[in-house]
Amino acid sequence: MANSKKYDRRVMRLFDGYVHGQINRRQFLDAAAKITASTTAAAAILASLSPDYALAQQVDPGDNSISTSYKKYGSPKGAGVMSGYYARPDVVQHKLPAVVVIHENRGLNPYIEDVARRLAVAGFIAFAPDVLTPLGGYPGNDDDGRTLQRKRDRDEMIEDFVAAVEFVGSHPDCSGKVGTVGFCFGGGMSMRMAVRLPNLAAAVAYYGRHPEPAEASDIKAPLMLHHGELDERVNATWPEFEAALKAADAAYVNFEYADANHGFHNDTTPRYDKDAAQLSWDRTTEFFAKHLDLGG
Repeated sequence: MANSKKYDRRVMRLFDGYVHGQINRRQFLDAAAKITASTTAAAAILASLSPDYALAQQVDPGDNSISTSYKKYGSPKGAGVMSGYYARPDVVQHKLPAVVVIHENRGLNPYIEDVARRLAVAGFIAFAPDVLTPLGGYPGNDDDGRTLQRKRDRDEMIEDFVAAVEFVGSHPDCSGKVGTVGFCFGGGMSMRMAVRLPNLAAAVAYYGRHPEPAEASDIKAPLMLHHGELDERVNATWPEFEAALKAADAAYVNFEYADANHGFHNDTTPRYDKDAAQLSWDRTTEFFAKHLDLGG
């Protein structure tokens, strides 16, 4: 896999804008070509930065230590009937805590499914909803996934994730303790669940859009936040939100990873930072084990 650190920082900022819908593909290529002095080079960079989901296999889908399936759930205030990827340890001898895994701005892709399996291997129930369910589900590639997700109403999507927390929390396998973890769009939604749900047991956010400072006082769940040092867009609003968390006496911990980009946990793209991803994941699973009472 290519290393994002070899790319011009200006190109990485353009790519961040592209994947978050601020510029389109043509605008990225035109702007990147001015930096690289070559349209061919710009196209090659875009191809190299695009995800390779053959790499999203830290836990084999057929791993016999876990059980996986797709489950439907009701979201009456959202889109109606939704679907998600459910993973748990294969043998459940007692009720387990659950984590709702919230995807990026492109639907339930193979990387997020693998994250759910990683949580199952760690001993949790994991449930990863696909917010693209009413539009046919994740379409098989991220470009189309981003296009589809922009068609969804944000308030309806919030209700879909609220319903997912309620669904997995009431599942017969679940102890009733539920946390959330999300990445990018999902990181923002994980924090949104903490604002919205006073009984949420814990929330982890990877480089997500921060809530408004005035909403910090609504957060009752312990928070863990992961930021990449080079993620200028997301990090710009962190100081103000952190000040509000402190003023609200909220329980939170924040980690910033040196020389890491937005998306550093996603092991399918060159923005992946292996050291930061592993350290942050170890911290995340330990955080959930503590606050969700994994040991019973």
